[in-house]
Amino acid sequence: MILEKEIISKIKDAFQVVFGSELAEGQVTLQPTRKEFDGTHTVVCFPLARFSKTGPEQTAEKLGEQLIETSDLFSRYNVVKGFLNLSLNHECWISVFQGLNDDPNPGKLESTGQEVMVEYSSPNTNKPLHLGHLRNNFLGWSVSEILKAAGNTVHKVQIINDRGIHICKSMVAWLKFGEGETPESSGKKGDKLVGDYYVRFDQEYKKQIAELVEDYAKHDDRVSSLKKPFHWVNQIDKKLKEGKEVSDEEQGILLILKTFIKKAEANAPLIQEAKDLLLRWESKEPAVYDLWKQMNGWVYSGFDTTYETMGVDFDKLYYESDTYLLGKDEVLRGLERGVFFKKEDGSVWVDLSDKGLDQKLLLRSDGTSVYMTQDIGTAILRFRGFPAIARQVYTVGNEQEYHFKVLFLILEKLGYAWAKECYHLSYGMVDLPSGKMKSREGTVVDADDLMQEMLDTAEEHTKELGKIEGFTDDQARELYYNLGLGALKYFLLKVDPKKRMLFDPNESIQFQGHTGPFIQYTHARISAILRKATQIGLDDLGDSLAKLENLEPVEISVIKLLSDFKEKIKEAAHHYSPDVIAQYAYELAKEYNRFYQEISIFNEENTHKLKFRIAFSRLTAQTISQAMALLGIKVPERM
Repeated sequence: MILEKEIISKIKDAFQVVFGSELAEGQVTLQPTRKEFDGTHTVVCFPLARFSKTGPEQTAEKLGEQLIETSDLFSRYNVVKGFLNLSLNHECWISVFQGLNDDPNPGKLESTGQEVMVEYSSPNTNKPLHLGHLRNNFLGWSVSEILKAAGNTVHKVQIINDRGIHICKSMVAWLKFGEGETPESSGKKGDKLVGDYYVRFDQEYKKQIAELVEDYAKHDDRVSSLKKPFHWVNQIDKKLKEGKEVSDEEQGILLILKTFIKKAEANAPLIQEAKDLLLRWESKEPAVYDLWKQMNGWVYSGFDTTYETMGVDFDKLYYESDTYLLGKDEVLRGLERGVFFKKEDGSVWVDLSDKGLDQKLLLRSDGTSVYMTQDIGTAILRFRGFPAIARQVYTVGNEQEYHFKVLFLILEKLGYAWAKECYHLSYGMVDLPSGKMKSREGTVVDADDLMQEMLDTAEEHTKELGKIEGFTDDQARELYYNLGLGALKYFLLKVDPKKRMLFDPNESIQFQGHTGPFIQYTHARISAILRKATQIGLDDLGDSLAKLENLEPVEISVIKLLSDFKEKIKEAAHHYSPDVIAQYAYELAKEYNRFYQEISIFNEENTHKLKFRIAFSRLTAQTISQAMALLGIKVPERM
């Protein structure tokens, strides 16, 4: 960044001399020179033409001539239409490298003095973590580390959704069908066991709905002739989704049966039991509360194992069972102050029509809470506990964008000025060839299973390529883990968070292309070079930089990338985008590999060049390692 500032300063001085016009701050735009042209920095001259009173191309030519004549910073220039491509002299790049090599805090920016809280994961305790949670956790954790590197104090937190009707569904199913089953007796992780009962609830619930709809239909002459009305509805719905024609008569029957289904969903015995259990839980009935604690305990144990494999951690945990009470109190206070209103059935709502939105439920008619209630309580609790935080970041999928828009508006209505400092880090869903995942139907791609599949694939792929020669069993297992998890994390993080993405496990594990293993292999290759340098006593740079006469173009290209690292950290932190760092690590690894192919290291006869290239390689390896660490990825020394 210092280099860019100096270049811009020289350009402004030259412009004033040539054209007699002083350029204001921000009017000079620099961008990296495209690879097909000579140079490293390009000045966009189109916006400068109105100050120079000449065409963009003439402006670029005259400006380039003046810079070469008056500044020893530049070695040459070329003009492509209205773009001025500048090449800096070798002494400049050697100086840049010296500064990077001597930096006591590489990969870290100066302190901003600000605190930031980042929430991620935030699972429900009725099911195990799945593929979507992997992107969530990797994204939230990586953003936290990037914000730290950018000079912020960061608090990594999660809210565990440990109460509510969905939790009670698992509890009801276990009570009715579990026969005392435990993680120990079943040999299952606790989160998977509880998740199985959530699926079982849905299966039995659908059976009851089908039976009730059949009973309602029997007593209605309009549809009594249908043998399996619930199944019939599913068939018609499928036809509609496929764009097939449905007759008016079928449409009429469908409306009748949909009414029956809605009634059955509300009256099915299982859902009634779950609602009753939620009320008993909120009353802290001992037997219900004890079962809740027991089943949640099973889930937490399972989560801990999964988080350990993921390589993510948290500084503080919040629980919905604690925060929803504060949320309820806040909603009731808002009701007293006229911020919210009550409907005839006793439910409490907020009207956001003045903000172009609709009405939002905050408390049900029976007094029980909804998600919004606990999120209100959680936000307030966090700012009370950490009053210095400048921003609270919620890492949650983009299907919740409306929810967070409403949450932040409600907090504003309640008078909390910090509501404007709440930010929803929205990200797209992860798709697989098999289609959309549904937890209650048991079609979710389990996080543990996917991570194990990645480790197995890494082992198979690595053995095929013969990259574990001389490894002990423990070293090989560590390599498979680093490659498998590295491939998974990199693939999920290299895409702009806002974009929906398709995860391809086989593509992610390749050692060539835009993948984690390619970057990891580059680091291992450099590590081998450094080990050899140490063996032959050439790992000390000494005074070789001062005696270096020139640099190769590819060396300058790599140094330019190395000098961009801190700016990339700043950019990634500003946009909460780990993909900026992922792309940077890939470009650096790719460019170093070009250097490796074009330039001989150990066959170099000039000792100063040889020592420089070893130091140059060491700095590249260090930067790759730091960049990948911001993504939660370890780079191996050997492969």
